[in-house]
Amino acid sequence: MKVLKWVAAILAVYVGFVIAFETFFLGMYQPKLERTGIPMLVIIMTDDSGVSRERRLARFETEGKVYVSAHHWTRGWYHRALGTPNVRAEIDGVVADYVAVPVEGEEFERVAAAYPLPIPALFLMGFPPPRDILRLDPAM
Repeated sequence: MKVLKWVAAILAVYVGFVIAFETFFLGMYQPKLERTGIPMLVIIMTDDSGVSRERRLARFETEGKVYVSAHHWTRGWYHRALGTPNVRAEIDGVVADYVAVPVEGEEFERVAAAYPLPIPALFLMGFPPPRDILRLDPAM
């Protein structure tokens, strides 16, 4: 019985850590990780009522295309981008218009394989659901 209490306590501490990491550190603080070698962008989504929301995201580029990945428990920005795919993004200080396109099939497999999520990152994020990827195509 004592072992079960210890396991439950460790699990509770881990869940609390994941919630704090996801909510406060990533969600509210939105760290700038360029110093660590992770290229970032700020995606700006405006809903039908004209309210804009910004979210700092890691970006990755493959074959000249810009991608962002929803690989955390919190994915509100991803669902907003799907609902209103005409977005703006600030990349390296330059703001431009883009169309957010969900990536599926062979393209998804290729991009996900090129940028796998390391086990330590998955641990910090509480082993979230499978990731979703958006491609940001320049708006015409």
